[in-house]
Amino acid sequence: MLRIVCGPTGAGKSAIAMGLAERHGLTIISADSRQIYRRFDIGTAKPSAEDQAHIPHCGIDVADPGERWSAARWSEDAVRWIEAVGPDRVVIVGGTGLYLKALTAPFFQEPPLDSDRRAALSDLLGGLGVSDLRKWVEQLDPMRAHLGRTQLLRAAEVALLSGRRLSDLHRDAATQPLYRARWFVVDPADALAPQLEQRIDDMIERGWVEEARMLADEVPADAPAWQACGYAAVRNVALGKTSISEARSTILVGTRQYAKRQRTWFRHQLEGADVTRVDPRGADAEAAADAWWRAEEMT
Repeated sequence: MLRIVCGPTGAGKSAIAMGLAERHGLTIISADSRQIYRRFDIGTAKPSAEDQAHIPHCGIDVADPGERWSAARWSEDAVRWIEAVGPDRVVIVGGTGLYLKALTAPFFQEPPLDSDRRAALSDLLGGLGVSDLRKWVEQLDPMRAHLGRTQLLRAAEVALLSGRRLSDLHRDAATQPLYRARWFVVDPADALAPQLEQRIDDMIERGWVEEARMLADEVPADAPAWQACGYAAVRNVALGKTSISEARSTILVGTRQYAKRQRTWFRHQLEGADVTRVDPRGADAEAAADAWWRAEEMT
């Protein structure tokens, strides 16, 4: 049985997980598709070097900025980390739903696609905004139309190049998961919006633009790591293409939309007795986390 702390970005998942890990002697496994990339630190809210020295972490800084890391690949890595430490001595923490689903729900390897046809399709779809991409996927694979830009592109690619919907392929070719999970969903409800705004301001204050300026000198603009929420906008500030106030507004809108999608995913995907939901602002949040953790030890 795995225990997973999850929720939307900026909700306070990491603080909950750090407390659990410290009190119970655990290793944290990050399920965050942005924190896997080396050197992209401030805007991905990675745990500090001090936190990582204090509590063992896996899943952070495992990929170069130009590498693509699928949910299936992360799941394979996560299995190794889990088995090395022991399923009862790790806590998974993150908000990347596809990563978590790959580890805990039926999953399959997506079909290979012809590279030339995929490149041509990428040229066609790559310039579309998220709203236009969503309209395409609403027709091609409506069950995946609520997802983010990368997942929308993948859904369109698979549908157009393989002739089958990705959601149908998941259903038909799924394999049994390795682990059952218990979930601790962290969500501060209406307080999340101001928290996200303060978090962005804190990142900018800590040197997010300066970090992006250094990265822009060495990391190509099309590297997957730049797709992490907010980095493209901050890169434009670093290159003098936009102002910090314009970038801040863009990042805030994008982050709120991302958090909304995450909330939708966790609401629709997680239910039943194995799911505990908590507002991290509550005075009893820490006690609730400990009770959730110990519940499995007592069964």
